[in-house]
Order: sequence, then structure tokens, then C-alpha cells
Amino acid sequence: MRHSRIAGLGFHVPDRIVTNDDLSRWMETSDEWIRKRTGIEERRWVEGDVGPAELAEPAARKALAEAGIDAAQLDLIIFATLSPDINFPGSSCLLQARLGVPGVATLDIRNQCTGFVYALAVADQFIRTGMMQRILVVGGEVHSSGLDISTRGRDVTVIFGDGAGAAVLTAAEDKDQGRVLLDHKLHADGSQHDILMVKAPASGLNPRLTQEMLQNGDHYPHMVGQAVFKQAVVRFPEVITEVLAANGYTPADIGLLIPHQANLRISEMVARLLHLDPDRVYNNIQRYGNTTAASIPIALTEAVAEGRAKPGDLVVLAAFGAGLTWGANLIRW
Repeated sequence: MRHSRIAGLGFHVPDRIVTNDDLSRWMETSDEWIRKRTGIEERRWVEGDVGPAELAEPAARKALAEAGIDAAQLDLIIFATLSPDINFPGSSCLLQARLGVPGVATLDIRNQCTGFVYALAVADQFIRTGMMQRILVVGGEVHSSGLDISTRGRDVTVIFGDGAGAAVLTAAEDKDQGRVLLDHKLHADGSQHDILMVKAPASGLNPRLTQEMLQNGDHYPHMVGQAVFKQAVVRFPEVITEVLAANGYTPADIGLLIPHQANLRISEMVARLLHLDPDRVYNNIQRYGNTTAASIPIALTEAVAEGRAKPGDLVVLAAFGAGLTWGANLIRW
């Protein structure tokens, strides 16, 4: 049976570091308040007119170089983002142009924080069926240009950062080859879409954006934090256990868990619920904040570089986010 393997990884974040103390100069907050609630110490924000496709280009080139593949050899580019460069066309097309590979198929995935998990599952199916051989999967976000940098928006603004991560998937005939995707479990619950969303502009509104909407801050992210937290600490362990059980494993078999970097307190609680020691869970939200669809590929790239994912380990990637959406990928490293 044909399988997919991760042949290359890469990530890129902006140079600008925004600390909690920086935020405290712009809104009523403090380093202690942010650390206690989120675990975040700093995040990266772009400067000037920079979109996710621009951040994704160096991440993609690093992943391609590690895989030993030229961009022209790609069959498909999948770009997961909730912050596309423009309303349309998709960021995958803009990244394709930056890589200089016209003709390569592109696809955008809009599953927010769970976007990269969904994107890996989609890419895996294309490779398993034999339709494609080499796929670039990207998660890229620019949040900073769309945040309410005031006391009104602090609960959301302090959380998010900018960045991009990428993985190159190639076909593997032997599932024991290493870095092979074994399985995926994906879920959603649209009935709770309104606990984490941006209300405007929206095609379901006519007009899509008004002065009143701007004054109300409807164009900024809105989150019911307590409701999101309660859902996350249930859905994370649920889907992780599900993907393991479907393949004859339990949480005790996990070599490394890389959760979406939503909130360090969520990751810590999930680890306790699954009885995982801290050294079996990778977190880097302290340095980058929540980069939504980019958080898992950034964390995975760093974890591999640090030797945290060892050959033969069961690696689980898991995410929960707006939609609501959640899912997990199971990898034999």
C-alpha cells in the first residue's frame, strides 16, 4: 500500500519580537496577567505590508531543500490559513507565484487552527490514491494587522502571533521507511461557530461592512474564552485517544505529542488528562504565541531539529479551533 512521508520541514517567523511588556504600553494588561492565563511571553509580528504567502515562501523553500525537491516537481500546494493575503484568489496561488511554478495545482484550506491537521489528511489521500507524488503543505498566518490593539481587544490580541510552517510530503511504498503518516481523525461542530469568529466583513451581510460595524469592532476576532477552553480540553484528548485506538495504541504509546499552540494551560491540562510527562509534549507558544494554522508545522520543525522526535516514535499532531473544528494526525517517525 502506498503511504505518505514527511520528507522535509521548514518554518519562518518575522524578525519583530513583541513582548508582553510591549503590549502593556498599548493596553491595560501586564506580563504577569498574560503569562498566568496563556503561558505566552512574546510573539512575532510582521512590519509593513506582509501577508502569509510572503512568510510562507522561506518556510516552503527550507522544506523543499530538506526534501531535496525542486518546487517545479510539486504536484500540489495546499495552504492552510484563516488570514488570507486577500479575499481572493487564495494564498496558495500567491505562494505558487512566489515559488515560480505556474501550472502546479493549488488548494486553500480554511479550517482555522485545525487547518494544518486537515491539510495533512487531504494531502495524504491524494498520495495514497496515486493521483499525486509530491505535495507541499503549508500553514501560514498574519494576525497582527487584524487585531484590536487596545484594552477592548486585549483578551484576544495578547494571544496571537504571525508565522508560517511547511512540510513536503512524498510517496513511500514502505510504511516502515520513517516519517510516515499512519492515520487521521477529523471533526467539526458548526453549531458553535459563534464562540470564536470574525463577524465582518461578511458576504452574508448587506452591506458587508458599515461604519457601525467598524465602531463596534466586528472586524476584529471575537472569542468566548471560557467556552473555547472547556471545549478544547475535552476535544483534544478525545481525538488523540480516537486516532490512537483506531490503530491499536493508547496514550502510553505516544513518543511525542505536538498540540496546536492555542494556550499553554490547555496543553498542560491535556497532558495531565492523558498522563503524559512534560518531556513527551512539545510546546513553543511561549516564544511565538498562537499562530493558528502555522503553529503545528512550526512546532514540529523545531521539535525535530531539537531531536525530540526520535526514529520509530509515534508522533501525534492534534488541534482544536474555530468552526468548531478539531482533529489529529498519527505519524510513525
